Amino acid sequence: MLQTSAASDPDQEPPFLTRLRSGCPIAFEELVRRHSGRMLAVATRYLGEGGDAQDAVQEAFIAAYRSIGSFAGEARISTWLHRIVINCALMRIRSRNRRPERSIEALLPEFDETGHRLDPGPSWAEPPDGALERRERATLVRRCIAELPVTYRTVLMIRDIDGLDTEEAAHLLGVTENAVKIRLHRARQALRSLLDPWFRGEAAA
Repeated sequence: MLQTSAASDPDQEPPFLTRLRSGCPIAFEELVRRHSGRMLAVATRYLGEGGDAQDAVQEAFIAAYRSIGSFAGEARISTWLHRIVINCALMRIRSRNRRPERSIEALLPEFDETGHRLDPGPSWAEPPDGALERRERATLVRRCIAELPVTYRTVLMIRDIDGLDTEEAAHLLGVTENAVKIRLHRARQALRSLLDPWFRGEAAA
């Protein structure tokens, strides 16, 4: 990934950072204008369309405003805001009425006593040109991710979509790094099971 220089990133310009850290409301309004759309897209991935995602973004900006004075500048402001909105979205997920999650076991591969997978299935072939466009494939993957139980869906999005590392994911989820690794491994296996019929050409259109 290409790194954007401070000179080409208005968020990182020293005068703007100074105004932000001093609590300048005009500077913060500018920050909101620059990042609200992207933050809403992140919140929507976790919470779906609607008021919950919008509320999470609002909460994230409030949290950012309260702590901007201590922003050390070790990460880009966009990265810092990204983590805040993910955290706010996760807190909203936790605060929802808890419903029993469906088991993920049926989506996981089975192994024999020697450790070999019982049904490895054929490899996914690249679809013919035009059969499954990149955008359609991305939509399909998002739809299948949405079918995963929230415990696995969130860790998959944090690690594989939002690109946070294992330590950050563990901190956000309030679990150990080993738990993150186990959940992520199971989530990836389950996602592949959901995608298999489509990439084998067996799913109904």
